[in-house]
Amino acid sequence: MSEPAIQAYLVAAGDFHDIDFARLELLKLLSEHESVRTTVASDYGDIEGINASDFLISYTCNLIPSEAEQAALKAYVESGKKWFALHGTNSILEFTDAGVACPETAPTFMETLGSQFMAHPPIQPFTVKTTAPDHPLVKGVGEFETDDELYLCKALAELEVLLHTNFTGEATGFIHADWPDDEPRPVYYINRLGDGEVLYLNLGHCRGHYDMQPRVPYYPVIEKGSWEKPEYYELLRRGLKYCAGI
Repeated sequence: MSEPAIQAYLVAAGDFHDIDFARLELLKLLSEHESVRTTVASDYGDIEGINASDFLISYTCNLIPSEAEQAALKAYVESGKKWFALHGTNSILEFTDAGVACPETAPTFMETLGSQFMAHPPIQPFTVKTTAPDHPLVKGVGEFETDDELYLCKALAELEVLLHTNFTGEATGFIHADWPDDEPRPVYYINRLGDGEVLYLNLGHCRGHYDMQPRVPYYPVIEKGSWEKPEYYELLRRGLKYCAGI
């Protein structure tokens, strides 16, 4: 007897990133499982479609659901579903004369995700370290170096951290620029909510020549971040299978 199809819902949209590249790479990984059928959207507006899906994936930046959509997403996870949130999903960015602000104007959304992005230092290599070495999502991956945006976030829930890194210093250009403490910075975590889970992996920066418009007409450097690392693809594959229940 054939297995029933698994319905995935992918939201890929937002600012300042090569969303086309990330969307395509995620669809390639989803296509490795013939039972997975994927709906693709550019926002969270199709609540009916999201509720009908078996799991949700998001690769976004500066894309904030309405209050009704935020409540629906929280209820979706609490009902027992899984949400694989990637990179800038937890970001709200506002460019001011004093620097980039990250206003806390979507509390339900961020509490569901478990954290809110506050800043990152200039892109530079850093070491991703294993926090939970026996967890099947990260077991055997080991430490690895990546050249990505190192996310500095405000934790909003009790998180099960799987991977972390360390950073002490200044996040130049952001309002929340000073990070003097030496606390581990979560890179990959699980936020349990009701009967469901948000799986959040904040690696995965990518940017092409035209992705900073209209602020920058032509961005000179193509950035692929952790998308150039085999460890990142392994984490993505495991996360997708985990959320799909494969």
